[in-house]
Amino acid sequence: MLQSSDNSFQKPGSPASNPNAYNPVKTVTAPVDQATIGRTLCIKGEISGSEALYIDGRIEGKIMMPESRVTIGRNGKVDASIQAKEVVVMGKVNGNIECSDRVDIRSEGSVAGDISTVRISVEDGAALKGGIQVRSEGKQNQPQAKQEQKQDQPKALAATAGNA
Repeated sequence: MLQSSDNSFQKPGSPASNPNAYNPVKTVTAPVDQATIGRTLCIKGEISGSEALYIDGRIEGKIMMPESRVTIGRNGKVDASIQAKEVVVMGKVNGNIECSDRVDIRSEGSVAGDISTVRISVEDGAALKGGIQVRSEGKQNQPQAKQEQKQDQPKALAATAGNA
């Protein structure tokens, strides 16, 4: 058996002899934090939090997850308004949806209510009954700033009129 002194032929998966050679590092990441509401659960009230939420049961009330994704599974039934960063609908939603990023209604999903979002995707076969408002990302916070200016302006005028 002959062995060459240079490692020009290596078995797949063996480390490279050249320290500058590109070897992708396999990283193990922690699972994404996600809360799950199982198919036999029914919740009435307000749900809020900062982790992703998967709903396969029934929710009645209000869902407020402004920094997270809310996914309504195939068995999920939501009779609530939803405020989230991202919403994926595979089940049934009866209520308004307000998203800061994206609404995705899959082919087996249905929504009855108004949607306000930056991006929306509706697959063939999905049911949607309601209004859709698609905002641009840059103008999302402008109306709030204008309202604050309008509220502050009358106070300033009242103070000026009182001093005169």
